[in-house]
Amino acid sequence: MSNAPAKPEKIRCDACPVMCYIADGRSGACDRYANDGGQLVRVDPHIILERSSRAVPFQGEDWDGAVVGKDTFVTAIGAGTTYPDYKPAPFTVSAEIDGIDTVTVVTEGIFSYCGAKVKIDTDRHLGPERALVRAEGEPIGHVTTAEYGSQMLSLGGVHHLTGGGKKEGRVTCAALLSLCNREAVELTIDGGSTVVVEAGAAPIIDGETEERMRVGCGSATIGMFAAQWQGLVDEVVVVDDHITGVMSEHQAGKVLDWPASGIRINGRRSTPGRYFQVAEPGRGWGGTDLTDPLTILKDFKPDVARPGLSLLMVSTTGENFAYYELDNDLRPVERAMPDRLLPSITRIEENCEPALCSVAFMGGAGGSLRAGVTDNPVRLTRSVRQALTNVTIGGAPVYLWPGGGITVMADVTQMPKNAFGYVPTPALVAPIEFTLSREDYLGLGGHADHIVPLAEAASGRVGKQNDHRLAGQERVAAGAGVPWPLGR
Repeated sequence: MSNAPAKPEKIRCDACPVMCYIADGRSGACDRYANDGGQLVRVDPHIILERSSRAVPFQGEDWDGAVVGKDTFVTAIGAGTTYPDYKPAPFTVSAEIDGIDTVTVVTEGIFSYCGAKVKIDTDRHLGPERALVRAEGEPIGHVTTAEYGSQMLSLGGVHHLTGGGKKEGRVTCAALLSLCNREAVELTIDGGSTVVVEAGAAPIIDGETEERMRVGCGSATIGMFAAQWQGLVDEVVVVDDHITGVMSEHQAGKVLDWPASGIRINGRRSTPGRYFQVAEPGRGWGGTDLTDPLTILKDFKPDVARPGLSLLMVSTTGENFAYYELDNDLRPVERAMPDRLLPSITRIEENCEPALCSVAFMGGAGGSLRAGVTDNPVRLTRSVRQALTNVTIGGAPVYLWPGGGITVMADVTQMPKNAFGYVPTPALVAPIEFTLSREDYLGLGGHADHIVPLAEAASGRVGKQNDHRLAGQERVAAGAGVPWPLGR
């Protein structure tokens, strides 16, 4: 018989539907749980938010007995999950906040029904509406509407996560995870651009970093700066893919008694001084495909225009500009930009905000994680809708969508970094917290036997939650300007 030591048995993790068998010293497919000597361990530290200027490790520290209260918030990041659904949430924490006994229930929810709404500040045309957005060649979302100075993308969702091929689901999940954890992701848009998106950073479009978003459409730019151009130039055209503005025809010009110039524009006239479809969308002047703005001009009216008439053409960001004077044939000839007009170009640039990428996690908090709060899940839904229960994602405030269910959206830059995980089903794992009064919590049919005081939960001594051991805790300072999850 062999005297070799017995090989340690694998343990089975039940933290998600994959149900990995994990060997000693190894982690599961999600990299969130590991086998440590036969004990299931949550790998990442549990995050405690505090209102202070420091971010210090908390693992292994002894609680010194100091009072913790409204300046400490137990997040769900690293706390663990309720899967397979019937178990109470990993932490149900009681605290007195402004004289009210409260309970915060935290869990890492497994979100198959989730995605990201991405706002890209740019004057460029990124791609046609409804065009597929791809990562690693796989479709993970689509282009939605162009908003004021921004292009919106809708990424993820259950159909990309589970409704396509295995690679599509895997790539979608990986892209969502990176975006929500504030990492850069390269996306390609069918019939459009390649964009590098990172929450809180400037977009990189076809290899060029975008610097600023537009001050407004062409018409709005005319309205804002009309008085500053009066007396300095005979005509101003602000070139814009959406609404090109013409000073002498615009109502702002009329109010200032701006004389007619005889200018004529290629495009669909909307209202006086406002033109649609002057060119195709693109990466040129004002989000058009123009490199020569004179392309949008027809011949000037000979009975109105005159030789020497001055014309300023400028884009909605001030990035592109040119100055012309009409020759004897009433054709615009480019001249050096007069010093008198340079301050107005600078003013447009000054009023353009920095171009950024914004990423909002959006998910539906369905049946399973609600059972970790109450034995009758619909009561939690009703309590959230009645604003008796406050919902946060990793401590960040959420927008609660109207209608049924608990569908929430939150800015990922308002959460600690790396707040999200994944399971290879595939689905994102997102932290979610429910805070309400103790009275209301008990009225919901909450799991009263699992309530622990905040001081105990934040002490680092709560070592075992729902059949797994915590890897320790870490205190993280709340970000500057981020709303505190407990109110004041």
